Amino acid sequence: MKWLLFFLALSAAEIGLFIWAGGIIGPWWIVIIILLTGFIGVNLAKKEGLETWKRAQSAIQYGQVPAREIIDGICIFIGGVLLFSPGFITDLTGFILILPFTRNFVKPFLGILIKKMIDKNRIIIHRR
Repeated sequence: MKWLLFFLALSAAEIGLFIWAGGIIGPWWIVIIILLTGFIGVNLAKKEGLETWKRAQSAIQYGQVPAREIIDGICIFIGGVLLFSPGFITDLTGFILILPFTRNFVKPFLGILIKKMIDKNRIIIHRR
């Protein structure tokens, strides 16, 4: 239920920002910005995702667990989805999750969240 309220509030905030910004710079500029951030975001997510995939394969080849790369992949995936959806708040959040220098600030919090989910048995790890 709280996720539904969160997404409703986010949608309302995005619509409010669209109306406000459209009144300042014009509605066609808003459409251009939405299309441009979507295009740039998807291409950036693809580039960063492929680099992360290569780093993960390299770690596996050397017998290491690609834990950092998995966290990076989660951030890049979520960031790409957010950038593909129209909105200024989602675009800003998406770029924060995709760009490597800003993603490094988010990864520790994501690691803590995943650890809590493992502790509460929401994520189950099978070991063989």
